[in-house]
Formats: sequence, structure tokens, C-alpha cells
Amino acid sequence: MAKNSMIPRIRFKGFTDAWEQRKLGEISRTTIGEFVIRTKQNDNSPYPVYNGGTSFTGFYEEFNNEGNKIIISARGANAGFVNVVKTRYWAGNSCYSVDLLDKIHFDTDFIYHEMKRNQSRFLDNQQAANIPSVSKTDVEKFNIDLPQVDEQKRISKFFDQIDSLITLHQRKYEKFVNIKKALLEKMFPQGDEKVPRIRFKGFTDAWEQCKLGDLFVRIVRKNTNNESSLPLTISAQDGLVDQITYFNNRVASRDVSNYYLVLNGEFAYNKSTSDGYPFGAVKRLDLYEKGVLSTLYIVFALKDLSKTDSDYIAVFFDTDRWHRGVAERAAEGARNHGLLNISADDFFDIDLLLPGNIDEQGKIGQFLKRIDNLITLHQRQVEKLKNIKSALLEKMFV
Repeated sequence: MAKNSMIPRIRFKGFTDAWEQRKLGEISRTTIGEFVIRTKQNDNSPYPVYNGGTSFTGFYEEFNNEGNKIIISARGANAGFVNVVKTRYWAGNSCYSVDLLDKIHFDTDFIYHEMKRNQSRFLDNQQAANIPSVSKTDVEKFNIDLPQVDEQKRISKFFDQIDSLITLHQRKYEKFVNIKKALLEKMFPQGDEKVPRIRFKGFTDAWEQCKLGDLFVRIVRKNTNNESSLPLTISAQDGLVDQITYFNNRVASRDVSNYYLVLNGEFAYNKSTSDGYPFGAVKRLDLYEKGVLSTLYIVFALKDLSKTDSDYIAVFFDTDRWHRGVAERAAEGARNHGLLNISADDFFDIDLLLPGNIDEQGKIGQFLKRIDNLITLHQRQVEKLKNIKSALLEKMFV
């Protein structure tokens, strides 16, 4: 490799020397764990088990007591997956452990980041077999581009800090997702109950039951005059979103004049089932002033905003309280292009439970909406940091 190509585009001040390339086998020792019977492992061991680069429960030979080693999946679906372990662990017979021979001149974390960003090399070199695998030779022949150890440590510390921020926001995201899930269970009545387990102070009346059709009017306006050219789709996670942004592709036809025209604040039901959403998803258009949807969707709007709070309705459809109504009306096992077989009339015949007092509706809606905002905030921070990390990995390594 030419010398001028061994200098990264971005580097910390004070470092100017060209990097050098070494084989991983020249600077490390690669070993593999052994499968052993259950009785040979201490079942009370607090250490995680690693096999295929991921942690799980198993019974494997303990061969590392120091921690801070790089591990690589040897075979299976995760073959070539690279991870770093900074605690004691049990290693399986499908897991290589890479131990640096000289930890004065080579930084384990730097080597890990370099290997992780190039782990596709292992995937490209997987041996052709029924079970994907990576050989010890592939590991040892892996090329590592290296600066001096001081620069290695500055770079690895920098990326460790980014990883810590990603982990922090990921955990906060998961925390608020779990908080919302728990609150949806407790702030809405269960089963045939009429009163929730948790409610805001000052509200004691039993909730009221009505049909969806009592509160909503179906929207069937077409985009005849091409008022909008923004094709939408319903993401169970992200709501009503732009197709092009979500799929990185336009799924809708070029002529959308026969699509439904949906306005901000209106709702749409996607009858397509997905993981975690066995009865489809209902979402409100919040992100755009207007957009267009396929006529396969059921679009609807509240009849009277002075009597029914829109935020409450939005969080109500995040619960499973309407699922039974769909299940009772959709023909069992019937699908039309992957959609639940439920008509618009049957959908609007579903029962809905809500507080009779719009102030209580509003408090519930606004409270859970604030949690949604926190979920979105941390989700976006994770995505932003991952993008920053990806860009910097390209520019801070050669």
C-alpha cells in the first residue's frame, strides 16, 4: 500500500507519521473455545457466555480470566461477527478469542474498532459450506492498519466515548418504551372493567363505551386535483411517514390522483399485520400538512374535537384495547394481499372505551405524548450518533 494512502483524512493534532500495515496473526494469538458437558461448568458462574460473537446461556470451557479480548464468531449465522469483551467470560467452540501479544505497542480497543468496521472482510471470505464459517487462517491473515500506540489510544478512547453515548441513549430509549408500555396497561381499563388502575387526581367517573363510528367520520376524499404528491405509508413504529424517506424508494404509482388525500390530524388504519402488531396499526398524520395514501387504507377523522381529544385517540390506538374488536370481525385466517379481511363498516363497529370528561382524555393524551417525544428524542440521538460514528470511522482510519 502506498505511503500517502496510509495517512487518514482526519486525525488528532500532533500526529503526522504514516500508518503501517500488519497481519493480525503477527501481533496476536488466536484461540478457540471448546464445547464441554454441563457438569464441567460452574452453574453459578457470573460470567457471560460468548459464542458466535453474542452473549447467551450455554456450557463452555472457561479459558480467559483477564477479559478485554476481541472475539470473532467462527461459524453459523453470525460468522465473522466481531465483538470486544472487557470482563471475564466463557468462550464457546464457535468463538475465536484474539489476544494481543504486545499490549504496550498495540491497543486492544483500537484493534477492535479497526476490525469491527471491516468485519465484512470476514463475511466475504466465509468458506462455502452449508454452515457459514470463518477459518483461523482468515483471522490471522486479517490486515490491520496501525499508527503509533499513542494515536491508537486517542482514537479508541474517542470512539469508546461515542459508543458510550450511543449505549446511553439506547438504554434511555428502551427505558421510556418500557415505561410507556407499562402505563398503557394501567391507564386504560382492563378487560370488561370501566375504571383504570391509575388515573389523574380529580377524576372518578366510570369510563364510557361507544362505537368508533360514533366518534369518527370516514374520509374518502380523493387526490383528484393532485393537491399532494407526497406518498405516505404507515410504520407501526414511526407513524404516517413519507414512503421515499422510509423505504428509500417510491412504492406508490406515479399517478396518485386516485389515492386518498389525508390532512394533518386525520387517522389511517393499516390492515397489514407485522411483528408486534398482529391486528395492524392506526396512526395519525402529524409530520406533514397533507399526503396521499392507497385506498387499501381506512382513513378517518374525529367528528367533534370539542368532545373528543385527538391526542387521547392517538394513544388509545397504541393500546391493544381495540384488537379484540378486529379479531371478532376479521375472517379467521383470511388475507387479501397480506391484509386483514375487515371492511370499513366492521372497523367502525368496534367498541371504544374513553373517559366521558374531555379534560381527563386530554391529560392522558398529553402525558403519554410527552413520553412519545422522549422516545423519539433518544431514538433520533442513537441514529445521529451512529451516523456520526460511521462517517468518522471512514475518515479517521486509513
